[in-house]
Amino acid sequence: MEYCRFNDIYVLRLDKGDEIITSLLHLCQKEDISLGTVTGLGAVDHVLAGIYNLKEKSYHQNEFKGEKEIVSLTGSITRKDGDVYLHIHIAVSGEDGSVVGGHLNEARISATSEIIISKFVGKVERKYDCVIGLNLLDFLK
Repeated sequence: MEYCRFNDIYVLRLDKGDEIITSLLHLCQKEDISLGTVTGLGAVDHVLAGIYNLKEKSYHQNEFKGEKEIVSLTGSITRKDGDVYLHIHIAVSGEDGSVVGGHLNEARISATSEIIISKFVGKVERKYDCVIGLNLLDFLK
């Protein structure tokens, strides 16, 4: 991964073999990014993405293998218990144009990826909500 900072915007290039979540976590820790948004595109050959089952209060993970284009990578950066917390979703298309995706757990770059992080001044924590079973935004006042 290589990146440049332009004020509060980070432009990243991930290379073949880089993993998206690991790369984003590393950058956010290194640059002390506590609040921001993520957008991106690129090519992957392995994706683990889930969908949340509200009734069971758990994620069901799907694995997608083979060459895929990232048609959408979007999410937020916050903190939970002081640690970087990424909430990222991905949509990828196959050779036939069909699109699959979900909550991103892991994705390996097959060629390259271009990701933009917009850093905001401020702090938003995550707090676990036992009713729905998710870590929700908790606006500190």
